[in-house]
Amino acid sequence: MEACELPSAKKADKKICEVLKDSKVIVVVGLSPKPHRASHQVAKYMQEKGYKIIPVYPREEEILGEKVYRSLEDIDFPVDIVDIFRRSEDTPEIVEKAVKLDGVKCIFLQEGIKNETSKKIAENAGIFYVEDKCLMVEHKRCEAENLI
Repeated sequence: MEACELPSAKKADKKICEVLKDSKVIVVVGLSPKPHRASHQVAKYMQEKGYKIIPVYPREEEILGEKVYRSLEDIDFPVDIVDIFRRSEDTPEIVEKAVKLDGVKCIFLQEGIKNETSKKIAENAGIFYVEDKCLMVEHKRCEAENLI
């Protein structure tokens, strides 16, 4: 363990790897159809690693070859991870809907996105919550550490 790293942070990092290892379906809220956007790059990487990507976006019919859903309420099948690419202040409403989805193991707010209310909603629902981290970076870290 690094000198300044808290044991709880290390435990959370390991839990992220466990979730990634046990997951197959990732909903990406705010998945842009534009290839230069971070949401598109992260989703494409995860798709290339074998995950089923479910785009949630207000426009488009298909992104990355997958049917686009307009909202989380339209998803009527089990999902493992909900990855959110939206402004911090928009996340509580999204997390409220995400915790109602079947099978959700983790709610993931991308790098730069934090919200205390969203965290409480997820934790009160018993769902592992990650904020201010990049799903692609975490996947690469877990792979490098041979944890997935």
